[in-house]
Amino acid sequence: MTATQTPAAPAGKTVPVQTRSERLTSFKHADFQPVTGREAEWKYTPVRDIKDLLDDKLAADLPNVVDPQVDGISTSFIGRDDERLGSVHAPEDRVAANAWEAFDKALLISITGEEDKQAVVRLNGYTGQAQAAHTFIDIAPHARGLVVLVQEGAGRVAETVEIRVGDGANVTLVTVGEWDDEAVNVSAHHAYVGRDAFLKHIVVSLNGKLVRLNPSIALAENGADAELYGLYFADAGQHLEHQVWVHHIAEKTRSRVTYKGALQGKTAHSVWIGDVLIDANAVGTDTYEENRNLLLSRGPKADSVPNLEIKCGNIEGAGHASATGRFEEDQLFYLMARGIDERAARHLVVHGFLNEIIQQIDNEEITTELNERLEQELEIADKAFAAAAAAEVNA
Repeated sequence: MTATQTPAAPAGKTVPVQTRSERLTSFKHADFQPVTGREAEWKYTPVRDIKDLLDDKLAADLPNVVDPQVDGISTSFIGRDDERLGSVHAPEDRVAANAWEAFDKALLISITGEEDKQAVVRLNGYTGQAQAAHTFIDIAPHARGLVVLVQEGAGRVAETVEIRVGDGANVTLVTVGEWDDEAVNVSAHHAYVGRDAFLKHIVVSLNGKLVRLNPSIALAENGADAELYGLYFADAGQHLEHQVWVHHIAEKTRSRVTYKGALQGKTAHSVWIGDVLIDANAVGTDTYEENRNLLLSRGPKADSVPNLEIKCGNIEGAGHASATGRFEEDQLFYLMARGIDERAARHLVVHGFLNEIIQQIDNEEITTELNERLEQELEIADKAFAAAAAAEVNA
């Protein structure tokens, strides 16, 4: 396992990394320069709040795993000498390399069998101290199923999730962060999608003080297909960040990326960066990515940066979109004109905006939890909205 370097710069000059594909990858923490916050991959992140995950020695404590006891979906722990670990992708930043050097055992989730099945795997018992975690999701050829990975409680966790999708498989993976209010999670998800395989990857970020979850997908074999969805709701004081990386390598590959978020509160901050690279040999690629943000009050900040790099002239299609805006007054007026009070109308608009993502999660237990959690978020937004309105009246 060795580092990969970008081309050397002329003597006496420093050439910054221009694209995601040029970033250094290495299993050695020392190969990455100290993070200042000015780097392209870190400039939106409050790095002062994750200094321990960047530089300190991380604990290797294992979380508690609530095994769903579902045929065809199993969980276990494996040693770091297992040859599967590190086979999907090497760390590409200082936190990930720090986590790689620190963990002792990795959580293995195996999915086998061609019958449809569902499982919710809950992880809890995090210590609250800075710790490393590693998960490998091994999806057998032609396997089918839906797995929801729920992380609960307090934590300061630096982690990597590797996902290997076997040829012909069709699997949905949902990750839900049910963190405590002060939790910090910096996570990298890396997936390798095999020939004629399909992966639906869904990220739900509602809780935690700082969550940075960056998925990357390598469509490495002909006919590989991936859909990436994200749902987030940022309150005052929360930083929720997602940097998505889709790499079209083989022929006739397809990807769709849709992330939606709502923000309320003066210091709420969301970051979405979508990078798509279509390699020179990726003939017949079909890709589209979009990010949409709904601001529920004054003061939140939503950074949204779509990027598309095309090296192949023979593709089916490629595009991207990004939009950030406030409530559409005509939507509220339409609902209120039909006897719905303003509070209920606001709730309906937000649920309608985010429901596209929730509908992708075909699990009743989790969708019920998410709808309840969204109602809690909207109650907070209602109080903030009422306080702001009162302040304007008294001004």
